[in-house]
Amino acid sequence: MRVYLPSTLPALARVVAAGELGPAPLDGFAVTPSLIEWYASGDTEELEYVALTEAARASLRLLAAGSAAGHEEGAARRVVLAAEVPDETVKAGAGLEERARVRVVEPVPLKLLAAVHVDDPAAVRDVEAAIAVLSAADGGDDDARFVVDGVEDHELLWYATQEVPDLLS
Repeated sequence: MRVYLPSTLPALARVVAAGELGPAPLDGFAVTPSLIEWYASGDTEELEYVALTEAARASLRLLAAGSAAGHEEGAARRVVLAAEVPDETVKAGAGLEERARVRVVEPVPLKLLAAVHVDDPAAVRDVEAAIAVLSAADGGDDDARFVVDGVEDHELLWYATQEVPDLLS
C-alpha cells in the first residue's frame, strides 16, 4: 500500500542516517476505504493526491511544532515521504474528518521509500507565513486560515529516492 508520511528536511536526514522511518507507530495518509467512499467520483490518482495533500498539511504542523520548539531553523519546506509498505502493517483510521489517515505499525525501511515530495525553495516565505499564523487559523481566524490554505497553491516537487542525498546537501 502506498502511504504518504509527513516529514521535514531535518527529519528526512535522520531517516537516511538511520536507514528507516521509525519508531513505529507512524502516522500517515493513504487511499483508504473511507476515502474511496467519500470521494466516489475520484480515480486512484486523484485519491492519492488527496492523501498526499493531507500529509503535506501534517508536515506543515510538524514544521510549526519544530519552529515553536526552536528547532529546524531555515528548513521551512513541507516534506512528504511516499512509501510502499505491506498492507498488514497499515491500520486505517476511523474518524470521518480524517478519511485518509492511517497508522503504520512497524518501522519503514528506507528501501520501501518510493519517492520524496518537497516544497520548492520559492515556497519557503509562504510556508513560514503559514507557520506563524497556524494557531490563529486553528482558532477560527479567517485571515489566518486564508494564509494557511494558500500554502497549498505550491505543488510539492517529486524526487526519486536516489536524488535524496542531493536534496539534503
